[in-house]
Amino acid sequence: MREKITAIIASTLLFINVIFWCSILFLLTPIKFILPEIAVRKVMDPIFSTVAGAWISCNSGWMKLTQNTVWDIELPKNLNPKGWYFVSSNHQSWVDILALQHVLNGKIPFLKFFLKQELIRVPIMGQAWWALDFPFMKRFSKSYLEKHPEMKGKDIETTQEACKKFKHIPTSVMNFFEGTRFTPTKHDKQQSPYKHLLIPKSGGFAFALNAMGDKFQSLLDCTIVYPEGIPNFADFMHGRVPKVVVRIREIPIPAEFCQGDYENDVEFKQQFQGWVSDIWQDKDKQIESLSQKTLMKAEQPQAGHLNY
Repeated sequence: MREKITAIIASTLLFINVIFWCSILFLLTPIKFILPEIAVRKVMDPIFSTVAGAWISCNSGWMKLTQNTVWDIELPKNLNPKGWYFVSSNHQSWVDILALQHVLNGKIPFLKFFLKQELIRVPIMGQAWWALDFPFMKRFSKSYLEKHPEMKGKDIETTQEACKKFKHIPTSVMNFFEGTRFTPTKHDKQQSPYKHLLIPKSGGFAFALNAMGDKFQSLLDCTIVYPEGIPNFADFMHGRVPKVVVRIREIPIPAEFCQGDYENDVEFKQQFQGWVSDIWQDKDKQIESLSQKTLMKAEQPQAGHLNY
C-alpha cells in the first residue's frame, strides 16, 4: 500500500512538473521563428536552458520528497556550468536519465541527449525536446541503404547539423555509446567482450566532435550502478530504488580526434574506436569493482546512510 501511495504522489508531481514547464517552453517557442538564428542562439537559448534547468531542479525536488534513495556520488570538482562537454554513460534503465540530470544539473550546461527521430512524436515531451534543440538521429539499416544508396551519409549530416547549433552557447551533449539499454539477452547476442556493458558505438561521438571542432573541452565519462539490481521506471516511481551509485571522471579529448574523417579514413576510425574501447574497458572494471564493494558492505552490519 505504501508503495502505491508513493507511486501516485510521485506520478502526480511528475505530471504537474511536465505540464507546467512545457507550457512555458511552448509559449516561448514561437519567438524562435521570429528572430534570426544567431539571435535565437545568443538570446533565447540561455532562457530555454534556464527553464530546462528549473524543470530538472523540480524533478530533483519531487524525487527527494517521495524517494528514500541513497545517492553515492563522486564527480570532478572543477565542472563549469558555462563550458562545453560531451557526456557519455553506460545505459541500463530509463532511470539513468533522471539520475544523470539530478547529479549534473547546475554543474554543467543543461544535458541534451541524442534521441531517435521517432521520439519526436511522443506527446508533449517530443515537442519539448524539439524546442530545447535535442539532436534527433535518424538511423538507416543496411538493407534500407542498399535499396536507397542516396540516403547514405544522411544520418551523419543530421548529427553534424544538430551539433553546429551548439557552437554559440555552452552546451552538454549526452550520448549513450551502447545505443540501447543493457540486457543479458542483448549482451549474449552481441557476444560482448565486456562483462557489464554492450559494445560501444562511437560513430555519433566522432561526428559530433567533427562538427564542434575544439568546442568540447572534455568528455565526462559517467558510470551508473544500481547495487540492488537494475530498476525499471515503475520501480523508481514506487520507491523501490534504495541506492544509486554514480561515478564521473573527466577525460581530455585528443585534438586529432576533432578533425579526422571517421566515415572514410579507416586508420582514423580504428584509432578512435580503440580510444573508446580503452574507456569502456576501464568502465567495465569500475562497475565490477563497485559491485564487489557493495556486496562486501551488504554483508557487514550497517550503521546508517545519509541521503545525497
